[in-house]
Amino acid sequence: MSDPAERLMLRIADGGAVVAVVGLGYVGLPLVRHFLAAGHPVIALDSNPEKTAALLRGESPLPHLPGDWIAPAVDGGRLRPSTDPAVLSDADAVIICVPTPLTGHREPDLSHVRAAADAAAQALRPGQLIVLESTTWPGTTEEVLRPLLEAGGLRAGEDFFLAFSPEREDPGNRTHALPDIPKVVGGATPACAGAASALYGRVFKTVVPVSSPAAAEMSKLLENIFRSVNIALVNELKMLCDRMGIDVWEVIDAAATKPF
Repeated sequence: MSDPAERLMLRIADGGAVVAVVGLGYVGLPLVRHFLAAGHPVIALDSNPEKTAALLRGESPLPHLPGDWIAPAVDGGRLRPSTDPAVLSDADAVIICVPTPLTGHREPDLSHVRAAADAAAQALRPGQLIVLESTTWPGTTEEVLRPLLEAGGLRAGEDFFLAFSPEREDPGNRTHALPDIPKVVGGATPACAGAASALYGRVFKTVVPVSSPAAAEMSKLLENIFRSVNIALVNELKMLCDRMGIDVWEVIDAAATKPF
């Protein structure tokens, strides 16, 4: 294990690693909350000043997320909301949770990801861990983020650490708490995977390492595809049941009794 990796792993293990979360939406803000609960100092970065101002007032910018944990963390100096990307230089780990919408031509819009990666690259220093959580196409971490981050001369897996870990947040879900949802992690190198797994192990009960960032990226697409296909299937079944005078919910409940 290289010296940068050793230092990072020690800081993660003792709770001293500063975690920066970029993007304070339904994915990023719960991570802020849980890393604080795990004992880590947290930088909460967002380009929207209304979100950071809400945190500074001790309020949650998300309606579904209670904010009682915010004021004590801000007042105690453990939570540092900011709109200035320069604060990323103070972080040991940077987790990018920005939106990835589609363009008008139904193509992935990576402008937010690129902007976040550029900000991380400007602040990058040896020993840092950079993780992308935003949903995107397989290859983004290696083909888009890595060149931007390595442009300054530091190398992933040697000088800094790079990984992809797909978000699995379900806003408002009270059945499955975030730490209970297994966390998939794909590192650019084994050292990268080890660092990211150690970090997420501070919050998540189960960490699932995969062989590469691309495998982790593809796993997220499979989850989304599986969900969309099943929604479409049941919508079609509902229309058929309506035409035949059958209660679709009765059919679903009956089918759900199969134990395998």
